Amino acid sequence: MIKRLIVICITIISSSVYAQTGTASPYSFYGIGSLKFKGTVENRSMGGISVYLDSIHVNLRNPAAYVGKNVETFPFDNESRPVKFTVAGTMSDVKLKGNSDEARTNSSTFDYLALSVPIGKFGFGFGLLPYTSVGYRLNDFNDNDELVNRYEGEGGVNKVFAGFGYQISEKLSFGVDFNYNFGNIQNTAIEVAYTPEGDVIQYQTREFNRSDLRGLNLNFGLAYKTMISDKLELSATATYAPESKLNSENIRSFSTVVLDGSTFDLLGVVNTIDADLEAQNLKNTKLTLPSRLSFGAGLGDPKSWFVGAEYTLEKTSNFSNPVFNNEISTFENVSQFSVGGFFIPDYNAFSGYFKRVVYRAGFNFANTGLVIKDQSIKEFGISFGLGLPVGSRSLFSNANFGFEFGQRGTTKQNLIQENFMNFNVSLSLNSRWFRQKKYN
Repeated sequence: MIKRLIVICITIISSSVYAQTGTASPYSFYGIGSLKFKGTVENRSMGGISVYLDSIHVNLRNPAAYVGKNVETFPFDNESRPVKFTVAGTMSDVKLKGNSDEARTNSSTFDYLALSVPIGKFGFGFGLLPYTSVGYRLNDFNDNDELVNRYEGEGGVNKVFAGFGYQISEKLSFGVDFNYNFGNIQNTAIEVAYTPEGDVIQYQTREFNRSDLRGLNLNFGLAYKTMISDKLELSATATYAPESKLNSENIRSFSTVVLDGSTFDLLGVVNTIDADLEAQNLKNTKLTLPSRLSFGAGLGDPKSWFVGAEYTLEKTSNFSNPVFNNEISTFENVSQFSVGGFFIPDYNAFSGYFKRVVYRAGFNFANTGLVIKDQSIKEFGISFGLGLPVGSRSLFSNANFGFEFGQRGTTKQNLIQENFMNFNVSLSLNSRWFRQKKYN
């Protein structure tokens, strides 16, 4: 059964990697796309909190998690901590609701690939994850129900990271991640013109924009854990990512195109003219990535249960890049409040498989930071998850499944409301690389 479970997880994740469309959200039209990375599957299954840190799961929100000597650090042999490897993917189903129409779309995406290696008081980690994603096709109709503009976009920003942590004391650890962000965003806009009789004219105008992005940023983390009674443990965490810049190399072109008069699909390109962005000082620009601060705390009985809460503030109002500006949208600060936890019936049970399963749940409220037509785009979600043990008991590898249900946006001002359902799956595998021989 365990081998079959691992094969199923790898198949689902692999299909996400090769069938990746990133997102189908119309809100990815704005800025540099929709935020894709919201934590590991374990985090997201608990409402998005990253407060709980242990020695058998990778926590990609807080680099202080690369180390940590606690109750479960040395499970049985009192020797090396396990090296942690994780990979994950997500499949999403989204119902788009407007004032008069509804549509359904789905997407699949690779979420992250990471490795964490503890060595003494130090710990190291590195990996790859998609940071934001762009994927939309929007139609703009006039009062006569005629298509006047069609917008399409794809791309996003990815992140390669490497970090280290240090165990300051038995209770306190510190870490820092060095992130290299890279990717590109492509946006296309076609303006549809009609004859006085209402027929689509033969030639239309298309504007194409591409921005290639790259830049560095840091993420600092602190973690504190202490027993406040024989069975009750207090956990507290904080992370801070200072404001940084992304270099954006931009191109823009205008084309005369031929469209299908009934479907408005592109049939051909007649000619293309490249815009002189150098003369407009838009060839190379800098995009501001806002600072991000989060802090949280929680209580629990180690290896049995945990409940925590976390608050995140992101200075998105500082986001800026003239290439991405438009007249109907602005940005305000992101704020999110998350609550969640887990329960394990019997962590060390030698009989009864489901006694060792981790049951997770949580919820969150968020102001996404995007303001369109004076409407703040908000998001609410609830989540549930399971952590199924696989492999050796001494290493506690597991397959994690998460389910998220939520709502984003509004139908006010002719905007779109998204009702989404996400299915997340990850493998969290542990191995001993630094095992000391007991016998010669």
